[in-house]
Amino acid sequence: MAGVMDSVNQRTQLVGQNRLELLLFRLDGQQLYGINVFKVREVLQCPKLTLMPKSSPVVCGVANIRGATIPILDLAMATGSGRLLDQSNPFVIITEYNTKTQGFLVRSVERIVNMNWEEIHPPPKGTGRDHYLTAVTRVDNQLVEIIDVEKILAEVAPTPETISVGVIDAETQHKAVSLRVLTVDDSSVARKQVTRCLQTVGVEVIALNDGRQALDYLRNLVDEGKKPEEEFLMMISDIEMPEMDGYTLTSEIRSDPRMQKLHIILHTSLSGVFNQAMVKKVGADDFLAKFRPDDLASRVVERIKTAG
Repeated sequence: MAGVMDSVNQRTQLVGQNRLELLLFRLDGQQLYGINVFKVREVLQCPKLTLMPKSSPVVCGVANIRGATIPILDLAMATGSGRLLDQSNPFVIITEYNTKTQGFLVRSVERIVNMNWEEIHPPPKGTGRDHYLTAVTRVDNQLVEIIDVEKILAEVAPTPETISVGVIDAETQHKAVSLRVLTVDDSSVARKQVTRCLQTVGVEVIALNDGRQALDYLRNLVDEGKKPEEEFLMMISDIEMPEMDGYTLTSEIRSDPRMQKLHIILHTSLSGVFNQAMVKKVGADDFLAKFRPDDLASRVVERIKTAG
C-alpha cells in the first residue's frame, strides 16, 4: 500500500485546475468511500493501538507513528454504522485537518482516482440533515460517498469557537453591523462555525454551499448592475468543494472585470506550502487555515478598519 501514496507530493499540479484525486476505501460491505488525497499523509496497516481511558467511543486508541502519538478513529462507528466488524488486517489512513493529525480505521484501501470537481456533486436532497456526506460521485459506475470529516472531528473533538477578549473592539463592532460577508463551504459544520464567528464580529453573513453556486450568485448580482465589492466586505471561500473548487472560483472572479475587486480569503483545512503559492497564482488576497476563530475574526476586523 505504500506505493499508493508514493507520488502524493507530485500531485500539486492538479490544484487550480478544478481537479482532485480521491483515495478510495471501504468500511464493512461493498460501499466505496473517498477522501481527498491532499488531506492524506500516509496509508499503512493498522499498528498496535494503546487504549485511552475516558476517550470518545469512536477513538479505538492511539498509535505511535514516526515518533508521534496519533489518535485512531473507527470511521464506521463515527458515521453511525456501528464499530467496524471486519478488523482482520485493517488499514489506517493518516490525515491532517486544520493542522491536527489523526488516523481513520478502515477495512481496505482500494486506489487513487483522478477526477474533475465538476464530477463531484452535493449529496442528494433526500439524504436528510444527519448524514455524514459532504459529496458524492461515481467511479466505474459505482457510487462513491465522500465523508464530511470535519463533521466527524467536530463531534469527537470539538474546536473552541469563542473569540478571545480584545480581538474585536466596540468601534469595529459598530461598523460591522452595516456590512455583509459572503462565505462559501460545502461542509455544513464549517459553514456554521464560520457563520457564528462572523456574527460575533457583527457582520451579516450570506452562506453558500459550493463554488458554482457562489459564482452564479455573484454573476446574478453584476447582471443586476450591482458591484460585489460594494455589496460585500469580503468573500471567504473553502478550497475543496463539489462542482467548482475555491481556486477556480477565485480565478473566475478575477477574470471578470465586473467583480474582480472583491476581497477574497481562501479558507481551508488542507495543509502545505502549495496553498500559499496557489493563493498568489489565482489572485486571492489572503489564505487562512481553518478553523481558528481568533485568526478569522482578526482578518475580518482588519478588513473592516482598512475598508472603512
